[in-house]
Amino acid sequence: MVNISKYIWFDGKLLTHDKAKVPVTSHAIHYGTSIFEGIRAYWNTGNLFIFRLDDHIKRFRNSGKYYNISLRFSDKEIKKAIIDLCRKNKIKKSCYIRPFYFVGKYGINLHVTKKAPTHVAIFSFPFGDLFNKNGITACISVWRKFSDESTPTQAKMGGNYLNSILATQDAKKRGYDEAILLDKNGNVSEAPGENIFIIKKNTLITPPLSSSALDGITRKSILKFSKDLNLKTKVKNISVKELKSADEVFLSGTAAEVTPVIKLEKMKIGTGKIGPVTQVVMEKYSDIVMNSNKMYSKWITPVY
Repeated sequence: MVNISKYIWFDGKLLTHDKAKVPVTSHAIHYGTSIFEGIRAYWNTGNLFIFRLDDHIKRFRNSGKYYNISLRFSDKEIKKAIIDLCRKNKIKKSCYIRPFYFVGKYGINLHVTKKAPTHVAIFSFPFGDLFNKNGITACISVWRKFSDESTPTQAKMGGNYLNSILATQDAKKRGYDEAILLDKNGNVSEAPGENIFIIKKNTLITPPLSSSALDGITRKSILKFSKDLNLKTKVKNISVKELKSADEVFLSGTAAEVTPVIKLEKMKIGTGKIGPVTQVVMEKYSDIVMNSNKMYSKWITPVY
């Protein structure tokens, strides 16, 4: 059970979460017409640091555009709302922040337009590690990642994540920590909630967005700062054979951060332990989100 913060932000007001109510006739409940983001904030040296807040808000708005779902607050207002929410709840520990907006009372009409009524809510809760940072097991999912031919893959839209739920259920049922989805061509796409990287001969390789992978903010961060680590990077299609023969594999995402994959089904990845490249990427990422690396302080928004 998630321990949600006492106050949430709902349509421009800070309310206790028991006061925020939506009718059962809300379109989003029936059809999944909701847009969301996942944002992390880290407590360190007496302040709370939100990681890449502006980038998350930009994607938050853009996701809705694919479906004509309107975000009726400016980016500046959403940013202020997130900071105000953290302050109101007096958050002084690392947390996860979930903003979302959704279509309200709109009947059973499937023709959603920009005029459809929408609501916005933001809540937070304490958050540590999503996965075991010593490494996890993964399997190739029986489900494929949907393609742009059927649904926009770059939209963080509620209904889209049923695909991720199915893949996660499949992995857990088979006894693994996480799933890896293939794209329509049988190449590696991503995990249910994370991008994927493989390391081969000290080169970081991640699938292109054409593989139906999300343009992840953590993924972009890693591709950017890997230059500081003198690591070569490649964005290219990854076959299942290449995945299985990788020296190292890790997942990346806001919730997962950098998570090593040490076993793929019954086969060890590399030595079956965290690899040296994954280790330095994990350390670098941690330094940046904790605001311990001033080169990347532009990615950090202090709350207090």
